[in-house]
Amino acid sequence: MIGRLHGKLLEKAPPQILIDVSGVGYEVDVPMSTFCNLPDIGNDVTLLTHFVVREDAMLLYGFATASERQTFRALIKISGIGPRIGLAILSGMSTGDLASAIEEGNLGMLTRIPGIGKKTAERLILELKGKLVLVSDGASTPSENGATRNDITSALVALGYSEREAQSAVKKLPADIGVSEGIRQALKTLAR
Repeated sequence: MIGRLHGKLLEKAPPQILIDVSGVGYEVDVPMSTFCNLPDIGNDVTLLTHFVVREDAMLLYGFATASERQTFRALIKISGIGPRIGLAILSGMSTGDLASAIEEGNLGMLTRIPGIGKKTAERLILELKGKLVLVSDGASTPSENGATRNDITSALVALGYSEREAQSAVKKLPADIGVSEGIRQALKTLAR
């Protein structure tokens, strides 16, 4: 029903953002890969969306790229994978890495994502093998070091890690790392 939003970014609180579209504020949940590439508050933003209507809620999920939205839609079709886990998967790895892991049957890579156990990873491989398009996502450009590290820490806390765990993982990252790659590497560190 709602396939795309274009408006002014009003709020950013991972994983949710608020977009003003002609005077109407839309709350949109986004994966961290999209969140990290959003413009500053007050700037225009365009997102592709997926609208979910449930008995108790109407939810809107936003994505920076068509491949993210396509992958999200494929994920939530799988029994036991809901929108929250779908966002966690897309926050934990790029669509290209996910497609590669599924095609290779790489359980270890999939189980590093918070909320994904061995059985769920096996189900992902079984149900999605040959269905995801292999694409390479562009890496984000490094931004100012302190802000980047704060963004990475906030993202990890939003994914369910404690502040202490998040800060410990961020300390181990290279100084010039971008937000998206920093989240990925921090998640790998936390999964060990």
